[in-house]
Amino acid sequence: MINVIWLRSFCQLVEIGHFTRTAERLHMTQSGVSQHISKLEEQLGLALLDRQGKQFSLTDAGERLYAEARVIIESLSNLEQRVGDDPAYEGEVRVMSPGSVGLKLYGNLLDLQERSKLVIDYRFAPNADIESAIADRDIDIGLMTKSSMLAELDCQAIAEEALLLVTPATVSEPSWIDLMTLGFIDHPDGAYHAASLLAANYSEFQHSNLLTKKGFSNQISLILEPVCRGLGFTVLPAHAVAAFPRPELIKTHRLSRPVSEIIYLAVRRDKPIAKRVTTVINEIKKWL
Repeated sequence: MINVIWLRSFCQLVEIGHFTRTAERLHMTQSGVSQHISKLEEQLGLALLDRQGKQFSLTDAGERLYAEARVIIESLSNLEQRVGDDPAYEGEVRVMSPGSVGLKLYGNLLDLQERSKLVIDYRFAPNADIESAIADRDIDIGLMTKSSMLAELDCQAIAEEALLLVTPATVSEPSWIDLMTLGFIDHPDGAYHAASLLAANYSEFQHSNLLTKKGFSNQISLILEPVCRGLGFTVLPAHAVAAFPRPELIKTHRLSRPVSEIIYLAVRRDKPIAKRVTTVINEIKKWL
């Protein structure tokens, strides 16, 4: 296989036409350039230059080699540039988060995509799936509501999201009896959210399993549908409540003892963060 360094020296010499100036361009000695050409000729078994004192011209073999080599060298230079490019507003960024955070971020990220050449790949998932996806290098950015114990993940707390009690709009000041009468609209994080908020604000609360269940949905955008129809109450993160399109049909209650979830941003600890990923991380921090 032809040595690319020798080939590059040969092409530079042909284009500059002078050994000394070629050496200066390549930050080499003149003898170093001569050695590269001699080694190239020895490897090919052909004379590439017809030397006349300090001057030279190309042999037929030299002409043919240069015609092919300059394409190769130019292609390698372009390859180096493409590999080295790290644009801040171009390329795919893969993000995963719980549903409530996603409802807050996804539209903003699409706005960012419209203003740039970024391609946003956004997926909603529970914490455990997000943690695994980052560890397996399937995504670039993970947003979770719990920190990770995995050594390969770097987690930082970036925001808080309040948990809110949500009832039908007809309920003004919900007592414990009111809630028990309504019943609970459950969701994948319902037991955890209800226990966190209700235990802090209602002395009667004992366990989420004791709540009368009046419905369930695993779609974040649909959990408040039965609530707005008067079928029950629920506890949800604030971003999910804010995204509900008919707020006049529900009542959001900020209780005397507020409870919030911490939102953690997680990336691979051992993977350099591309500039496009840094762009999205910085925007996410602003939005949250």
